[in-house]
Amino acid sequence: MKKRKFISLYVVVTMIPFLLLIFPLFELVNRPTPIILGLPFSFFWVILWIFITFVALIVLYLIDPDKNEEGDF
Repeated sequence: MKKRKFISLYVVVTMIPFLLLIFPLFELVNRPTPIILGLPFSFFWVILWIFITFVALIVLYLIDPDKNEEGDF
């Protein structure tokens, strides 16, 4: 995968959860019911997107074209 394509994929994957957790879109799911796993739906929504983001970032790390390169810091 080319570096430019990877960077654009990274930006898209990190922006989707951000946009779903900010004010205008979060208001669509900000409800006390239904209760899922003992949590109000809004708490479950936030935890779900944290987990999805975590998994997506692990996948992005695994496909990172620069992860095996040695570089000077």
